Amino acid sequence: MEGRSISQSLRDIYQRLMAEYGPQHWWPAQEPFEVIIGAILTQSAAWGNVEKAIANLKVAKALSPKAIRRLPLPELALIVRPCGYYNAKASKLRSFAYWLGNHYADDLNRLFANNTDDLRQQLLSIHGIGQETADSIILYAAGKPIFVIDAYTRRIIDRISLAPNSNSYAAYQRLFMAHLPADVRLFNEYHALLVCLAKGICRKSPLCHQCCLGSICQFYKTNK
Repeated sequence: MEGRSISQSLRDIYQRLMAEYGPQHWWPAQEPFEVIIGAILTQSAAWGNVEKAIANLKVAKALSPKAIRRLPLPELALIVRPCGYYNAKASKLRSFAYWLGNHYADDLNRLFANNTDDLRQQLLSIHGIGQETADSIILYAAGKPIFVIDAYTRRIIDRISLAPNSNSYAAYQRLFMAHLPADVRLFNEYHALLVCLAKGICRKSPLCHQCCLGSICQFYKTNK
């Protein structure tokens, strides 16, 4: 990466990924509340299993804050069982549903009217919502520009040799947000494309010879 700015490098990565994979059309949901449910359920779970849990919620007519509050916790846990850690996740869904009802009368538009910093702090105050989940809700449900950091993003950035000095979530997030325009569509597609690359190519045991980032990746240059 010598001689190139971080901004140029990040833009180059994005352009290569977009050319290779095209738009990812994230988040796969019909409405914002479903995005929030998916963001909570996808913690430590494959997306295919989350889809099964969401399908179960739809069949049970339980894909609303009011319906989730009405369900007994054991019943809700059985409904979301396909996504794993179902007892804990049922508790997290209930916590969010009660919080949204108590603070915003179930009105997501009122919630999302907060500025990004206030919205993030409020979401982080809810049981079961950490930084990645909160940022997924802000980006994909509220449509506000914030970059979501996950294990896939860290892996790719580390291997390319763009990692920040600190290993913190905030440091990785600043890497993107300080060097790219604050654009919802850009952040949406960029995060989705990184996940696509990490799942298919940049795995724990990577398929470097198939990677569209190979020529700019320090890990590949070192290990080929």
